[in-house]
Amino acid sequence: MPGSRDRVLEENMLAPLRHAAFRRLAAGRLVNMVGNAVAPVALAFAVLDLTGSVRDLGLVVGARSLMNVLFVLFGGVLADRVPRRLVLVGSNLLGALTQAAVAALVLTGTATIPLLLALGAANGVVSALAQPAAAAATPQTVPAELIQSANAVIRLGMNAGMIGGTALGGLLVAAVGPGWGLAVDAVTFAVAAVAFAGVRVPAARGAAARTGVVADLREGWTEFAARTWVWVVVLGFMVLNAALAGGVSVLGPAVADATIGRSAWGLVLAAQTVGMVVGGIVALRLRVRRLLLLGVVCMVAESLLLLGLALTPTLVALLAAAVAVGIAVEQFAVAWETSIAQHVPADRLARVYSYDMLGSFVAIPLGQVAVGPAAAVIGTRDTLLILAALVVLSVLGMVSSRAVRQLEASTPGA
Repeated sequence: MPGSRDRVLEENMLAPLRHAAFRRLAAGRLVNMVGNAVAPVALAFAVLDLTGSVRDLGLVVGARSLMNVLFVLFGGVLADRVPRRLVLVGSNLLGALTQAAVAALVLTGTATIPLLLALGAANGVVSALAQPAAAAATPQTVPAELIQSANAVIRLGMNAGMIGGTALGGLLVAAVGPGWGLAVDAVTFAVAAVAFAGVRVPAARGAAARTGVVADLREGWTEFAARTWVWVVVLGFMVLNAALAGGVSVLGPAVADATIGRSAWGLVLAAQTVGMVVGGIVALRLRVRRLLLLGVVCMVAESLLLLGLALTPTLVALLAAAVAVGIAVEQFAVAWETSIAQHVPADRLARVYSYDMLGSFVAIPLGQVAVGPAAAVIGTRDTLLILAALVVLSVLGMVSSRAVRQLEASTPGA
């Protein structure tokens, strides 16, 4: 009966929350996302208040991103060697210290660009250590049949945290100044550390048998390369992420300035986040066997926002495209994390995630750097159309792989 089926689905959606370790992990990641959304708003205005230079802001943000790229592989090794709870607690305590130091410098008027660069780089290292551990911990907190629901719940919480954190960051900067916004970010790291302290899960198997870091990295690469569907999707997303980073992050504001205005562009970005929340709810209810294939196909929707910017840069069209993009992103995100968790051994999971993250991180600055000169030569509209075509081609490339098409998820009730 339909009513009974709906009740079963609802119970399955809420089932991960019955597990204490999962509740604490989800709470910690939600709080982390609130702080991560507050921090960029506060830091941007802190640097602009200090020097008024966009170049300086780019340097401070870039230092963090660079350290993230350089250390994410080591973060994967660490999370497969050391209990993930300890990695999460330790990295968040270090994050609280670095952000508290930044806040103190800004609040006391003693901040300088070199100091902010150093602390930003340190925070980037901390983030690189935490990310693989957080991603790999989820399947350890719930039974195997609840991994998809668990990933959807975490994504839903993180997206809600992103919306709330962005709004909170704007309010704090406007009401009490960027220094207090950075102080709140430091507090969120400390609160997340407390939550993660309760994530008591078994240590990854085989940790004691490993020798050196290089050997661990080689073993992680072997796991990554041995699964065709993994490296095909990562390669596809290197192209896709580069196109999106350049088109939406760089050309999007430029198009908005000339058409719908800056405030309306903010609404478009917010609409995408709302779409992600809706997408998380949809992902909670989905029970399909070819979950990864569905997620990859959904990413065709990413071209809609690029096409809207190129062909119909009106508020209504861009809002609709942004919501569709947000929904699609969540289907892929849940499908990808569920597939990785179900098909990669737990003791190597964090390292596979770290290679995935490295591919994603490298692509973003490349797209942002390359798109400006391209637009100057062939024009913004044509560049956006090419980027939209690259998104579609990257999806077609991923779908052309039999390994991607045929991968099956362990989804009860499918």
